[in-house]
Parts: sequence; C-alpha cells; structure tokens
Amino acid sequence: MHVFLGITGASGAPYAARLLQALADAGCEIGVCASSAGVEVLATELYGDPRLPRGETLARLLEHAGDAATLYDANDWSAPYASGSAKVDAYVICPCSMGTLGTIASGAMQNLIHRAASVALKEGRRLVLMPRETPLSAIHLRNMLTLREAGATILFLAPGFYHGAETVSDLVDFVVARALDQLGLENALVRRWGQ
Repeated sequence: MHVFLGITGASGAPYAARLLQALADAGCEIGVCASSAGVEVLATELYGDPRLPRGETLARLLEHAGDAATLYDANDWSAPYASGSAKVDAYVICPCSMGTLGTIASGAMQNLIHRAASVALKEGRRLVLMPRETPLSAIHLRNMLTLREAGATILFLAPGFYHGAETVSDLVDFVVARALDQLGLENALVRRWGQ
C-alpha cells in the first residue's frame, strides 16, 4: 500500500512516530511531509528540544521506518502527492492541526499537505485526519463536518481505556491501531473487543 503521511503542528507527535513505524512494519511505501510547525512539535514532544534542527529532527523520525519512507518538503509541488494521476492508496494527516483542517475544508492549498488532502478528496481516496485540539469551537466542528461530508474520516487522537492499557505507549497504540483499521491494514497492536 502507498500512503502519504502529513505531520502538522498539533500536539500528538508520539502518534505520528508510532504510525510511521507501524506503516513501515506493514510493508507500506510511505511519503512523509512535515510542516514547519509539525517539525517543531516533533522536536519538542519526541526529543525534548524545540530548537533541534529540522534535518536532525526528521532524520531521527525516519530512522525507524528504514527504506519504507521518503521525505518530501512542504513546498515540493512536484511530489507525486500533488497530483491525482499518481497512484496513492491512502492519505493520513497525523497530527492534524485545526489550521490545517480549516484550510483543507476551505479548499485552499498552501503546501503539499493541503494539496495531498485535496487530491484525496477530489479523487475519492481514503483520507484520515487525526486532530487533537480540545475544546472544540463551532468553527472547528463545522470544518470537521464539511470534511466528513466530503469523504474524509475524522479520527481524534483520543485513546480508549477499555483494552487494559498499562502504559502511555499502549494508549498511543490504541489510536494507531484505529488508524490502521481505517486504512484496511491488518494489525495486532491492541487486543480487540471481545477477544
């Protein structure tokens, strides 16, 4: 499966890192694009240093994906994800900031992440948006409804607790497993209900 992973400036970097690893483990071909704010959140939440250089932050993130992931600049309009003619199976934005969500809902495209999401919607392909913001304003809710009606899946970075989580990693895996389910990828990250 060929998957685009956009990373934007909302809290939730551990989810993005785990999702990238899980996609690589599933044998996916992954195109990764992180906004400037996304890189700052990765550096802060994963590596404890918001001033960590962009290149080093992304190199650390990608080291667990091996050859499965290719990095694209947010301003790379020649990337395959900028066109519907490229064969891409699914698109995920994790974490998805409310600014990104609102831009996509408006139809605007300021970077490759926005454009990739727009391509997914116009081509009728899987698009999973993973926001974390709370509380939500009426504007946030309207934008999410607009995107849901356009065909996107809104999957909040909100773990469940019924599976017997014992660590933060277990909680992260819960959400990542739900994302993999939305992409149609088999996984055993968490125990299924009733098992």
